[in-house]
Amino acid sequence: MSDLESAACPLCASTTAKAQYEGRFAPYGLMSCQACGLGYLSPRLTEAAMLAHYANDQYFSGDQHGYNNYAAQAPALRATFRRLLQTLAKQGRTGGSLLEIGCGFGYLLHEAQPYFTRRVGTDFSAEAVRTAQAHADAVYAGGVAAVPSGELFDCIIATHVIEHTYHPREFIRDLLLHLRPGGSLIIAAPDASSFWRKLMGYRWPSFKLPEHVLYFDQRTLHRLLAECGLTTLQTVPYPHAFPLPLIAAKLGLTLPASLGRHALWLPKTTIAIAGVKPGV
Repeated sequence: MSDLESAACPLCASTTAKAQYEGRFAPYGLMSCQACGLGYLSPRLTEAAMLAHYANDQYFSGDQHGYNNYAAQAPALRATFRRLLQTLAKQGRTGGSLLEIGCGFGYLLHEAQPYFTRRVGTDFSAEAVRTAQAHADAVYAGGVAAVPSGELFDCIIATHVIEHTYHPREFIRDLLLHLRPGGSLIIAAPDASSFWRKLMGYRWPSFKLPEHVLYFDQRTLHRLLAECGLTTLQTVPYPHAFPLPLIAAKLGLTLPASLGRHALWLPKTTIAIAGVKPGV
């Protein structure tokens, strides 16, 4: 494939890596950095090819890749985001303005209304931007670069976005340009060292290829945020609700779609870390 490329470790730049589950994900390869422990794809799609994939409206509609009917997961996602926002409020991270990167259809932005006076999002999908605009004060098409220069926020959230990034350090540093000193940045990602990954092996649902190009655990995500200058790093509990039919499908079972409104809370599927931008 002409749109494939090889990569060194995106966290530490080491070229010493060990292949995982060889041949299972061809033409892509899952690597484990022997220097820092980060999991990453190599070969992987080029960034340009991946951005074109995100811009396709089918990404949120159950295409071969992307999300399996993202809108059908709305009740479970909203419940997950409500609990996350409650946790952030208890940690004193709400109030003022919020920026969400990769906001999808705007479910978190909508649930955040009681917690923030201004809510702004970004997404690469035109369909997502159109839908999310009903739930926010503004939604920009694109990534961090789409946010107007000089626009600052008290809190920035990126849930299940960092695993999609090709340049994680640049991503975090670009986010910090839009965070007020003393503001909080919350990054959440699938936990690559979780019980679920160990139990399911190469069938782990978060081996979501080709989109997920990075695989963090608590240690590697903490290292990234610390090396980018964030202080007072704190783990954020992040239980996640999943629709019962979706869980069944991952196990090779089929349940009636009518059960989609019922969700099951699964612990420790996601790691989330919050940090503070210094300078106050």
